[in-house]
Amino acid sequence: MSYCLNPACPNPQNPSDVNVCQACGAGLLLRDRYRVIQALGQGGFGATFLAIDESLPGHPNCVIKQLRPNATAPHMMQMARELFEREAQTLGRIGNHPQVPRLLDYFEANQEFYLVQEFVSGSTLQQEVKRSGPFTEAGTKQFLSEILPVLEYIHSNRVIHRDIKPANMIRRLQDCKLVLIDFGAVKYQSQQPTSSSDQTALTAYAIGTPGFAPPEQMAMRPVPASDIYALGVTCIYLLTGKSPKDLDYDPTTGELVWEKHVHISDHFKSVLRKMLEVSVRHRYQTADEIFRALDLEPYLDSLANSMVTAPRAPQPQRRTGDTGGNPASPAARAAMAIRSRQIRPDVSGIQSGLTRGRPHDLRTSHSSPLRGNSAGKRRDFTGEKPRQPTRLDAEGLQSYYSKGKRDFASHDLSSLHLPKANLSGANFHQSNLSGINLQGANLANADFGRANLQRANLRDASMTRAYMSNADLEGADLRGTDLSAAYLLNANLRGANLCGANLTGAKLTEEQLAMARTNWMTVRPSGKRGVW
Repeated sequence: MSYCLNPACPNPQNPSDVNVCQACGAGLLLRDRYRVIQALGQGGFGATFLAIDESLPGHPNCVIKQLRPNATAPHMMQMARELFEREAQTLGRIGNHPQVPRLLDYFEANQEFYLVQEFVSGSTLQQEVKRSGPFTEAGTKQFLSEILPVLEYIHSNRVIHRDIKPANMIRRLQDCKLVLIDFGAVKYQSQQPTSSSDQTALTAYAIGTPGFAPPEQMAMRPVPASDIYALGVTCIYLLTGKSPKDLDYDPTTGELVWEKHVHISDHFKSVLRKMLEVSVRHRYQTADEIFRALDLEPYLDSLANSMVTAPRAPQPQRRTGDTGGNPASPAARAAMAIRSRQIRPDVSGIQSGLTRGRPHDLRTSHSSPLRGNSAGKRRDFTGEKPRQPTRLDAEGLQSYYSKGKRDFASHDLSSLHLPKANLSGANFHQSNLSGINLQGANLANADFGRANLQRANLRDASMTRAYMSNADLEGADLRGTDLSAAYLLNANLRGANLCGANLTGAKLTEEQLAMARTNWMTVRPSGKRGVW
């Protein structure tokens, strides 16, 4: 289908093989290359459409954002042009981050403005909650661990998003990473309205979403902490399934009344409370401050216990040259706990169905704005203790699966005999699967993140879209295995047998593949046999 973008068109739907609208005569190919096929959404200041780029091989999808002012007054057209150029500049400036859509093109035609962006296939967090229900506390913390590095990245580029909300976060189907979209309301920190007319226009069209935007943003004085407030409201939505308009406000303070609707730890409540402070001065100022607050949580119980410990007998006098306080003192214990905190990575790519429960794989993105030498280190502030491996036999595992159980994370499944088993979509995160026989099994969309698959028999198995980041596949038999669109970055493929395997669209590096055994029958990620 071809979709006409003329706002006055009485029937915008056209056959896919025509270049002129049959209803109004408007051209259907933007810039002689973009064919719009579907409307995605519309607001007071424009609309978004799904399109295909007919100038490129394969006609890939893209998103076209049309800024369409409701008024034609010169100052309104100028404001529209400024907003358009601002969004284009922002996407061009920060769109090299893997969790921000790339800007592909932008142009003006017939007093309308068009941005062409990377198409992100997947569901928004709003759709996830409506489909599957609210998140747990652990799932919401996991969400924060994914999105805070993105927020830190855009703030480090002096950009304030101003429209953080669940509908503007898409979990990308390809790799399950959260992608932050819709930068139409962004503001550079150095930018200030120059006149009352500008301020009125901005207030009407580019202020963000009521309920998610904090008071200072509504007053046209946004700061980076304004995004943190909106992120706090987003957390409340994830925990309750209620949008801000469904919650009450304290009439004396203007604070959102949310605590009676959630069942979470006192510490997490205190973190959310500070994210939602009406006063900017008392709110968290940076994403890193939230990370630090959540990092300390696993140590709070031990710190509290140390504070009430009975007085000890006097300790021997310290030798000359010793430094630091008494290690038995509460202050020293607190310091030791804080020093032992793990350093934060850019965590992303968490599978949608696992964000509501236990902590999941925290993977480092090479493009994250990490400071110092923190890249590559793991940070988990969910406060849950690591599971002890649970042993299941083959019959028990298949019985659980047939009854709807899909979570086998951290289980000991080594050496089980499960040829041709159907375990699609199962979660084997951090499980021990060494020596397991899954020859010919259906493992599509399964999660093997950080799993031990050494010497596993996966011959002729279906592992399409399987998630295998940081999995250990050393010596595994993957002959003839369908690994199309699988995620294998950071997996250990040393000695793995990939002869005849299908890796079309799989995510892995040439260095990883060089460590494995391949032959002329191996289908490389490019879709070609035997050639990278």
